[in-house]
Amino acid sequence: QSDSYVQYPHNVTLTLSLGKKFEVTYVSLQFCSPRPESMAIHKSMDYGKTWVPFQFYSTQCRKMYNKPSRAAITKQNEQEAVCTDSHTDVRPLSGGLIAFSTLDGRPTAHDFDNSPVLQDWVTATDIRVTFSRLHTFGDESEDDSELARDSYFYAVSDLQVGGRCKCNGHASRCVRDRDDSLVCDCKHNTAGPECDRCKPFHYDRPWQRATAREANECVACNCNLHARRCRFNMELYKLSGRKSGGVCLNCRHNTAGRHCHYCKEGFYRDLSKPISHRKACKECDCHPVGAAGQTCNQTTGQCPCKDGVTGITCNRCAKGYQQSRAFCVPTFLHPCIPPPTNPSIPPSPHLYCDSYCKASKGKLKINMKKYCKKDYAVQIHILKAEKNADWWKFTVNIISVYKQGSNRIRRGDQTLWIHSKDIACKCPKIKPMKKYLLLGNNEDSPDQSGIIADKTSLVIQWRDTWARRLRKFQQREKKGKCKKA
Repeated sequence: QSDSYVQYPHNVTLTLSLGKKFEVTYVSLQFCSPRPESMAIHKSMDYGKTWVPFQFYSTQCRKMYNKPSRAAITKQNEQEAVCTDSHTDVRPLSGGLIAFSTLDGRPTAHDFDNSPVLQDWVTATDIRVTFSRLHTFGDESEDDSELARDSYFYAVSDLQVGGRCKCNGHASRCVRDRDDSLVCDCKHNTAGPECDRCKPFHYDRPWQRATAREANECVACNCNLHARRCRFNMELYKLSGRKSGGVCLNCRHNTAGRHCHYCKEGFYRDLSKPISHRKACKECDCHPVGAAGQTCNQTTGQCPCKDGVTGITCNRCAKGYQQSRAFCVPTFLHPCIPPPTNPSIPPSPHLYCDSYCKASKGKLKINMKKYCKKDYAVQIHILKAEKNADWWKFTVNIISVYKQGSNRIRRGDQTLWIHSKDIACKCPKIKPMKKYLLLGNNEDSPDQSGIIADKTSLVIQWRDTWARRLRKFQQREKKGKCKKA
């Protein structure tokens, strides 16, 4: 009940906070007193910051609210509040009802799921009822008007607001979150307080409101298990006939493409495994000397070979060519270069390498004995490589020095020299942009400043677990343990 005789231009308001966005279907008030002569219902969509009219009731619509009485509702104005003189009679004196239906008389109410205008119209976070003018019997100006005025007031016995959580059709209920706020219990792979967006990684088609006929669920991107993030691209979605618009981000396991569906440069498909397998892409492994590049055919794995070189990885001479220090030289173009006469180095590249050195199969192990036999032990990062006469010149970054002999080795960029014949036979096997543990002996390099690796050196792809072991070897060496080893 309000104070007595709060009459126009003063008013009385009732405000109801809903706690989140709701789609309101009706507002109903039952009175203990006579119903107001003029009353307005407002809604807020931003938690009470701003208010917009929902409905007006008055016997004098034009005077009170500058609205015509019972104006026709059309598609052009169905999102506007109207004023009516219904439910404004002074009688009954008690128990009178005012009920406002938000969609009643709205032309597109039958197609609500496809009407963004009406969906916005019924959305509210707060409802405010404003009582603007009392009904009186004309006795408030008589001599005993004070007694008469005390009998005029607003009294409401029941206020009801009907509706549902605004979840855009993707939830059947609201729940309390950790902050005790109302949020939708979202389904159909949606997220957000109103289920108003797709949850992460479900961006293969754009978010849509659910309807009575279609759930319009969000669809996961197809990344073949190689990516954890994706984004939506409208142009691709349209080009696909509105079926798929997801683009995978940061493909892993050496894959690439919109769906992480092919191997990235430098790798090729292992057809014995499905594309979703972690090892579906194998490294090309093109020979650093025999291949013209490090990119191979993504289906067959065939590397681009230089003239006179053949093999999947370009690791052997073609017919009519023989092994030389420059790898493969055509015999008919260089008749002055006789075939090797040393029986220990036959012309066949495979036999030559097998007798020259034993290439590592990737199973080398490091122990104290091997550590002690070498003059230096360093962790290196191969930055780039270039051919220099009979040598390969590698620019390396020395990350850590675990042992050094008479030649002082310092951390930072330095030159590593390896003879072409050692590279050709993969003694050692080395690739740019990789990190290695290098154990070698002090020898004079072509530029008198770098370090040398050869077929006797140990070059093993770096593992972080070795750092601790090498520090222990370093400590043992300082204690004289290498002499015993």
